[in-house]
Amino acid sequence: MTAAVTLRSSGTEAVRVAHRIEKRRIALPSITLILAWLVIAVVVVWAIAPWWLAPSGPYDPVAGGLTGPSVAHPFGTDQVGRDQLARVIFGARESLLGAGIAVTIGLGLGVLLGAISGSVGGVVDTIIMRIVDVLLAVPGLLLALTLVALLGTGTINTAIAVGIGSIAGFARLVRSEVVMVRETEYVEAAYSSGGSFVTVLFRHILPNSLLPVLALFALQFGGAILALSTLGFLGYGVQPPDPEWGMIIAQGRNLLSSAPWVTAFPGLVILLVVLSSNRISQSLGVRR
Repeated sequence: MTAAVTLRSSGTEAVRVAHRIEKRRIALPSITLILAWLVIAVVVVWAIAPWWLAPSGPYDPVAGGLTGPSVAHPFGTDQVGRDQLARVIFGARESLLGAGIAVTIGLGLGVLLGAISGSVGGVVDTIIMRIVDVLLAVPGLLLALTLVALLGTGTINTAIAVGIGSIAGFARLVRSEVVMVRETEYVEAAYSSGGSFVTVLFRHILPNSLLPVLALFALQFGGAILALSTLGFLGYGVQPPDPEWGMIIAQGRNLLSSAPWVTAFPGLVILLVVLSSNRISQSLGVRR
């Protein structure tokens, strides 16, 4: 009898230890998530204070022409002799500014439309969702190109175009979350205790619906950088000689055979930022 009790106690203790180890394992971020945040942090520092980190100005020739990567110029130089690392660092400001504007527009208008649609329901819900379906039916790049043709070139205009294209995704996600949360018991209790529609919406429904929206925000941030770089590559972003990642790649597209570093390193930076945003979005989605 004593041996059975001891064995049972040992088994219970082993389960507790395993549970504590599992909780610690879940709490610790993975190496890929740490690297993702590190990449985003570095790029943000580039955008905030490029003159502190860039080896030279973005317009200043530092060599006689094309030179390959070296200790003095890790990303090499372009056909004019400008340091590519310096141009990529200074270009982070335009790329991140545009992506920030784009996702802010998508988040703000998407949350507004989704909250109204999910909370009010009825005819209002049907109308808003049909508009969202139309936006979702149009490819994002095609919609952005159409809007840029109407608004004109430049970082702000391209960011607005990309942001309008991201409204539909935010609106549909927020609506689904609001519809699910508004049927919970605590929301019904808030209405029963005399809470108004606006009070319950902003105090109970929206705060409990925004975690998946944050995951989508991180995902859309990477997508916005990719879309803005594509528009910059096509010539709809900033105009030369101002640096922007997509435009820097476009300037070196005719040099792929002789000087691949001109396009390879800016493209690698874009790839790392997009993958990092996707990894952060994945981690936020897992916490849901």
